[in-house]
Amino acid sequence: MNPWRGLGVLPREVWILSFAVLINRSGTMARPFLVLYLTKALGYSAEQAGLALTLYGVGALITAPVSGKLSDVIGPIRLIKLSLIFTGLILLFFPLTKSFFLILAITLSWAIVSEAFRPASLALIADLVLPEHRKAAFVLYRLAINLGMSIGPAAGGYLLLISYPIIFWVDGLTSLAAGLMLIFIPWHGASHKHSEAIASLPIDGTTTPPQNPLRDKRLLYFLVAAIPAMMIVFQGESSMPLFLVRDLHLEEHVYGILFTVNTVLIIMIEVPLNLAMSKWPHRSLLALGALLVGIGFAAMAWASGFWSVALTVVIWTFGEMIFFPGTAAYMADIAPPERRGEYMGLFQMTFSLAFALGAWLGVALLDQFGASTLWIGTFFAGALSAAMLWRVDAKTSL
Repeated sequence: MNPWRGLGVLPREVWILSFAVLINRSGTMARPFLVLYLTKALGYSAEQAGLALTLYGVGALITAPVSGKLSDVIGPIRLIKLSLIFTGLILLFFPLTKSFFLILAITLSWAIVSEAFRPASLALIADLVLPEHRKAAFVLYRLAINLGMSIGPAAGGYLLLISYPIIFWVDGLTSLAAGLMLIFIPWHGASHKHSEAIASLPIDGTTTPPQNPLRDKRLLYFLVAAIPAMMIVFQGESSMPLFLVRDLHLEEHVYGILFTVNTVLIIMIEVPLNLAMSKWPHRSLLALGALLVGIGFAAMAWASGFWSVALTVVIWTFGEMIFFPGTAAYMADIAPPERRGEYMGLFQMTFSLAFALGAWLGVALLDQFGASTLWIGTFFAGALSAAMLWRVDAKTSL
């Protein structure tokens, strides 16, 4: 039996979007190497390079809710095309400037334009598929992202041997290619917004979703509940590499190998795993994913070498594979169809906030209180998320 056969129910447009994402992500190399470009190629200080990267994060944070609302106004597919085309143009222009203040301005513009893609793409997927197929659609979308990310940064490392500007040009050309593909391929996607709007009316007929999503208690509760688990996952990019090198005295390349373990598991297992769990209720998936993330990182407190760390990576990767598609599917189910982009924008903003808080807090705890405090703390954070997420339900209010 083919464990991937469940993807066959997805409409053609979901596959087209996912292929565009694959093309775009296969060229993702400018941001991962931005700090090296600014310090090694242009001679700026590490503090200045860090400021540019921080500015990108700020741009991503403020863009998410705005672009989400804009997606509802002009349509997600139109915003996706604009995002890809203008991102490509900005990246082609980026290496032509050497002024630091202009670099900061372009970096902020880059963040605003490129990050507009995320909430619009999530909203589009939710529009294109029926609720029972959303988990499969979001899994395919994540597969495209991870396949691309397994190519882009690795290819960028080799392209650096030729020149730094070429990584921006390749990144820009892949963005343009993805955008042009969506422009020229006929798009006939059918939206389910109208039927969902009728189906999503409250069962008792007494309440309607609030016009302002910031007054939607169910949304706010979910976002708050998910933040601790999100912050844990981002330790894999912040405190974990520092812990491996400084505390366990492993070589830097070991982190790259463990990153590959994470990526390969996602590529090989995430699709069949989520298809097998597609009938599970939201709260079970979300709580299990958050708990596994917490357990996986907490187990690092007892790790002593490569193989024990690799085992922890396997555990929290399974949590990640369950948690992230589940959060996107839950958001799609609770968002009013006519404001789905706005909801996805707030969801994406929560990701950015969790990354900023998680990266800072994890490194601070590791530096001030040691590895045991940090990793055991991740268990309690994961358990907190799991307990709170156990209360969510897509069809009833809290």
